[in-house]
Amino acid sequence: MAIAKAERLMNLALCLLGTRRPLSKRELRGSIEAYLEAGNDDAFNRMFERDKDDLRELGLVIATVENLDGETGYLARRDSNRLPPITLDAEEAAALGLAAKVWQQARLAGAASGALQKLRAAGMPEAEDAYDAAQHSALEPRIPVHEAAFEPLMLACRDHRPVVFDYRKSNAVHPETRQVEPWTLECWRGHWYLAGWDRDRGAERVFRLSRIIGKVRSRAGRYTAPVPDVVTVRETVESWAGENATRTALIRLRSDAGYPLRARAIAVRELGEGWDELEIPYGHGLDAWLVEFGPDVVVLEPADLRADVVDRLRAVAKG
Repeated sequence: MAIAKAERLMNLALCLLGTRRPLSKRELRGSIEAYLEAGNDDAFNRMFERDKDDLRELGLVIATVENLDGETGYLARRDSNRLPPITLDAEEAAALGLAAKVWQQARLAGAASGALQKLRAAGMPEAEDAYDAAQHSALEPRIPVHEAAFEPLMLACRDHRPVVFDYRKSNAVHPETRQVEPWTLECWRGHWYLAGWDRDRGAERVFRLSRIIGKVRSRAGRYTAPVPDVVTVRETVESWAGENATRTALIRLRSDAGYPLRARAIAVRELGEGWDELEIPYGHGLDAWLVEFGPDVVVLEPADLRADVVDRLRAVAKG
């Protein structure tokens, strides 16, 4: 079975790489023997979608194109799947080794390790000293990835594939279905965020991965909105996550809690009886962040922030 699947994937890859125009599912089915043997259209469609996803997982860039008749076609352009000669010095090799260690907690760990092995086989310097120093250091970099949505969204960002998922806002009881054209993933204050174009709302939006409910489903077709440059996307993530403050807020905080809030505080005053008063930057998303500290935080002002936090806490209490 493994050999049959490997042969089928190889034949599909050769078809996609060898064509100068997009090939439809119908044409691919007629060109690959294993697809001809599929019992019915549903069986073929399931097999083809799995094979296409497997090839993308292996690194093949497959473009989805719609022809003049409105039929969806596929091809893998050679210029998009050809790497230039790899020339890395010892410091660059050490940086790649360190980057591979960052992903140890994610399912990307195996792919990162395999990529390093292939680069070394192609002549990349070992940079043993720098890499070993990182291995045995008391402080090692980590990017925690616990959300199941991370991997499918990362692949969708890479391949420019629209996605659909159920998303529960922090002040909502029930999730809503979102149709999104994903741009990029950003890690901010230990949480992962997806920035993209929300088709239903016709605007850019940022979604926290921990609030995605269930599976992320891919959709065929092109993006309907232009993808901005990386800098703009990152600024959008930071803005929606609360990084770009436009004013300040006054809160009460328990003396032994809320250290991330203390790190951002502009001023701190001891109130006694186990409470402190903090002045902190106030930007979009601060209400959602304050809710995470539960009873350890009381918002004093401004009134609109206090009302937002109370509304979110009530929504959480309702379940």
